[in-house]
Amino acid sequence: MQDLLEQIVGRDSLHARWLNTLSFMENAGARKISACEHPTLVDFIQLKHAAEEHRHAYYLKKQIAKIDPESCKTYQLHELLAPQQTRHYLHQLDMQTCRYLKTAFGLEGRQLKYAAYLFVTYAIEVRADLLYPVYQAALDKAQSKVMVRSIILEEEGHLEEMINQLTRFSTDWEAHAEQVRILEQQLFDGWLAAIDQELHQYA
Repeated sequence: MQDLLEQIVGRDSLHARWLNTLSFMENAGARKISACEHPTLVDFIQLKHAAEEHRHAYYLKKQIAKIDPESCKTYQLHELLAPQQTRHYLHQLDMQTCRYLKTAFGLEGRQLKYAAYLFVTYAIEVRADLLYPVYQAALDKAQSKVMVRSIILEEEGHLEEMINQLTRFSTDWEAHAEQVRILEQQLFDGWLAAIDQELHQYA
């Protein structure tokens, strides 16, 4: 992953699309969180988390201007890296997690939706804690004006919050979370492979 990110950071057109891809995913995450909200029983953490994910999407979008102010104005396919995998990543994880949790806990309806929010968000926060520091290291190495340190700090906080919520949800949450992480790892590997394949076109 480090070599891949260094290649991306080293080429402005790719770097702009990478930032836009991350922004799209943060925005998709925020929208998923909001879609899981109960009409009235919405807690502080869920509101906070959705707001911060939206802010990350905005922040990453804003960083693109440091590379090319005219690039990646929207989330159209040609403005993303591995666009098909990027657009379906979170949706696929959500669907697969719902299938797993339905079997594991016998949940349905709004309860299943909320459980999926907890486990999917946890898996994504674990991924963010792995991805963003490697990306920041590539930025530092290239002496880039782009920075994601503020996102790293907030994602660490999100992960802690999700662990607290999962602990209240189930005493054996870790075993189930590990299964969801396996699902996420498969999707992540496919996404990274698609990006790598796309980069070969620029080699």
